Amino acid sequence: MNSREIRSKFLTFFKEKEHKIVPSAPLVMKDDPTLLFVNAGMNPFKEFFLGIARAEHPRVADTQKCLRVSGKHNDLEEVGRDTYHHTLFEMLGNWSFGDYFKAETIAWAWEFLTEVCGISKDQLYVTVFEGSEDEDKLEMDQEAYDHWKKILPESRILMGSKKDNFWEMGDQGPCGPCSEIHVDIRPEAERKANPGAELVNRDHPQVVEIWNLVFMQYNRKADGSLEPLPEKHIDTGMGFERLCMVLQGVSSSYDSDLFVPIIREIETISGVSYGKAEDTDIAIRVIADHIRAVSFAIADGQLPGNTGAGYVIRRILRRAIRYGFSFLGMHSPFMFKLVDVLTRIMGEAFPELKAQRQLIVNVIREEENSFLKTLEQGLSLLDQTLKGTQGKTLDGEKAFELYDTFGFPIDLTSLILRERGYSLDQAGFEKSMQAQKDRSKAASEINRDDWVQVHQGEGSQFLGYDTLEAEARLIKYRKVESAKDGERYQLVFDNTPFYPEGGGQVGDKGYLEASNGNVTYILDTVKENNEILHITKNLPKDTKAEFRAVVDEQQRKRTASNHTATHLLHQALRKVLGTHVEQKGSAVHSNYLRFDFSHFAKLSEEELEEVEAFVNARIAEKLPLEENRQVPVKEALAAGAMALFGEKYGDTVRTVRFGKSIELCGGTHVANTADIWHFKITSESAIAAGIRRIEAISSDAARDFYLEAGTTLEALKGILKGSKDPIKAVSQLQEENAGLRKELEQLKKERAGNLKEDLRSQIQEQAGVNFLLKKVDLDAAGMKDIAFQLGGEVDNLFLILAADQGGKALLTCYISKDLAADKGLNAGQIVRELGKHIQGGGGGQPFFATAGGKDPGGIPAALEAAKAYL
Repeated sequence: MNSREIRSKFLTFFKEKEHKIVPSAPLVMKDDPTLLFVNAGMNPFKEFFLGIARAEHPRVADTQKCLRVSGKHNDLEEVGRDTYHHTLFEMLGNWSFGDYFKAETIAWAWEFLTEVCGISKDQLYVTVFEGSEDEDKLEMDQEAYDHWKKILPESRILMGSKKDNFWEMGDQGPCGPCSEIHVDIRPEAERKANPGAELVNRDHPQVVEIWNLVFMQYNRKADGSLEPLPEKHIDTGMGFERLCMVLQGVSSSYDSDLFVPIIREIETISGVSYGKAEDTDIAIRVIADHIRAVSFAIADGQLPGNTGAGYVIRRILRRAIRYGFSFLGMHSPFMFKLVDVLTRIMGEAFPELKAQRQLIVNVIREEENSFLKTLEQGLSLLDQTLKGTQGKTLDGEKAFELYDTFGFPIDLTSLILRERGYSLDQAGFEKSMQAQKDRSKAASEINRDDWVQVHQGEGSQFLGYDTLEAEARLIKYRKVESAKDGERYQLVFDNTPFYPEGGGQVGDKGYLEASNGNVTYILDTVKENNEILHITKNLPKDTKAEFRAVVDEQQRKRTASNHTATHLLHQALRKVLGTHVEQKGSAVHSNYLRFDFSHFAKLSEEELEEVEAFVNARIAEKLPLEENRQVPVKEALAAGAMALFGEKYGDTVRTVRFGKSIELCGGTHVANTADIWHFKITSESAIAAGIRRIEAISSDAARDFYLEAGTTLEALKGILKGSKDPIKAVSQLQEENAGLRKELEQLKKERAGNLKEDLRSQIQEQAGVNFLLKKVDLDAAGMKDIAFQLGGEVDNLFLILAADQGGKALLTCYISKDLAADKGLNAGQIVRELGKHIQGGGGGQPFFATAGGKDPGGIPAALEAAKAYL
């Protein structure tokens, strides 16, 4: 079976078992701060496992895009070195939310693998949780064992440790024992000679886990203890790439039809054949794997960047580029050429690849060009570093600086060092790396206490579309601590008018007022696993009191104004530039808005004016808000509503319409476009290949902008003696200023010429060295110019010039190159030493260097000290 057939058979099988087939959620998690990416098939369903929400469909099946770059067996630096681990992979899964449990799960998994897929029963082994003697005191999973015993011999049912057979969502949350199914795809002779049971969970490339059946029955609390869940759930995950490997009779997932076409394209582009040498094979596997991860992330809206999820994507892409550079001789962009073949393989199952193909190509190509320049700079820096290295070992701290500051990969550094007969201080590098990791971990670590239940109830009902205040009762709260914010509390109410951060819009601020008059301020509102969390610095004094929750009206009004403006801006851009424009991100604050969109060129002044005029025309039309809070998603899309790639939509959605602008949106908006008052673009720029960014203001911020502009204009008129045409007057001043600058430059040149001759006449000779140590009235550029002029005219010159410029001391040292070489002099070292006298420092080349300091009073001492070098 090809991969398309395998995927289809899985989904059809569970559809016949009364499962709702749902599409893959986007790779980027929008409402889960604990995750950068979906890294397991269960992530999009966490709210159901946590009991925060009740699933509309108790049985679900899907194929979920996942991205793993760390964790069990999946460190990024190991991908490509074996034949079955990947960064991006598909997780085939079936889920039960309080419906069926172990008996059905085990029976269906066996039926699908042996009857639908035709895998020989003799090749399959299963593991069952053996229990644990640690603080959990968990018993062996006898229930799962008994169900398996009905299906296969006990010799194929293996006991698994807590490490391998007890699955946990994280340090806290739902968890439970699991039963893994492993497949032995070694040749029959090998299987007979050495039973697969001895190779399960031993990292054998041909005896691998294929399906994990997780039985969610406990909740892990903050103190580490376990409590039974009120409902038991099923969470299964089967690696699609491994399943394809097994069913297509190959020994590596890279030999399946998911990867072979990509590998063939890499061979064509590079001229290097796969299967000939280990180092080039690893490089080809890395590239074939990483193009999938990067392409899907970009398609789902995550661009490469310097922080967070963007940094992860950039790191994956750069790893692939570096392997191509080092092992395949690819010194020009090549990754972007693989997007078409990937789209042919997976575009049918994941149409976002087709829809975003050009954007993916543009972004990857630009990133490649940028990183290849970084590699060139890094090679030059490495050369300089090695020249200053004593011995044949590169200091680990310097290697880390190349890696951390300049983005130069450490394994490429190691490779170049070996080629040149050097070694790397690996221990020093690891020490620097660990110190950085410790700093990063300390800065980002968040400790969460268990939830404290105050009243019974489920989640918050959002009332904020209709009111800015509401009666509220505290359902639960927990304390969280972080290095960034210190101690905070997260509160969940039965009702809330507070909008949680989402869809680019910031969360509401405001306050809680208890019936006794005590006030607690809400600093922010966020969403986690579909639950609205209100952030406070302190707990209300009486958590069981009745509260009045009040949103900051002014901030909400400004934020709503900017949010509606983004919708009108989106419409305007599609009208002015074309329907290829798609939203790629937004940030809606109370004082400004930011809108990212796909477009291939910088907007002209005329286009910006047209966009701005279009939005303001819609404001002037006083268009009322038309919304539908419960409309089937297919019906909304059929009506022309704009949906965003990378967003997860349910079966029913909310639509927001202003005139002809209609979008799927959960944010807050003005009741009428007239409430925006005015829209003003403040900047337009590029943030990636094919992605532009507009920043703009509206409402009060726009009003303040024009008031400030008016005040500035009046002040300018006053400076210009009441000129009726300030623009003309400023232009005349600029012309006059340009003329005066030319005259001044000419005078400076003449003065410098006279000064040069004067200085030349003061040069003295001592033991064959022509020297001058002199304080002058020049700036740094003037001193450099004169130093090089004198150096070109006077042999064996040793020159130190000093100056006091605006209360700062400057030093310039010039040494003729032959003199520097003969006498072992170094201008850089000299100015560093002399710089101490002026409370400063500097550096440069052996023949020319400069220094600066904050104490001009030290200049005489510095010049006196310079005599020692003669």
